[in-house]
Amino acid sequence: MKLSEVKTILGKLDTIAFQLPNGKLVPNHFHVTEVGKITKNFIDCGGTVRKEEVVNFQLWDSIDYDHRLHPEKLVHIIELSEKVLEIGDLEIEVEYQGETIQKFGLDYDGTNFLLATKQTDCLAKDNCGIPSEKPRIKLSQLQETSANCCTPNSGCC
Repeated sequence: MKLSEVKTILGKLDTIAFQLPNGKLVPNHFHVTEVGKITKNFIDCGGTVRKEEVVNFQLWDSIDYDHRLHPEKLVHIIELSEKVLEIGDLEIEVEYQGETIQKFGLDYDGTNFLLATKQTDCLAKDNCGIPSEKPRIKLSQLQETSANCCTPNSGCC
């Protein structure tokens, strides 16, 4: 989800809720402790130089149960960050404390912002020697095929 989409959604909400992939909600007294731009410069395993930029939201909850972040306050924080940090309309990545800092993508289901799981991947499969995944077939299908291919008059010999 891009930053502009989040701002549009926030403009229509009375309260903000973030839902974890397991269905649990981030406690409603969370804070957005950071809105920032993260730039990652790297070389993939195939030798290609790459650059990625994302907007980062860091969610945090503590023992401060008396405060709740309202949508208009988060929009204000986002707009200040856009101006000061020169943030464009980038994809959003969310950090949240689990057993360690976890990184999530962001989606919206009409009610809650959804923290979506992210996966690692090889960006240079065609250039670093990773074979393409072969289609899986059942052994029974293989036996049927081989049993029928070399029968008399089948044309295989």
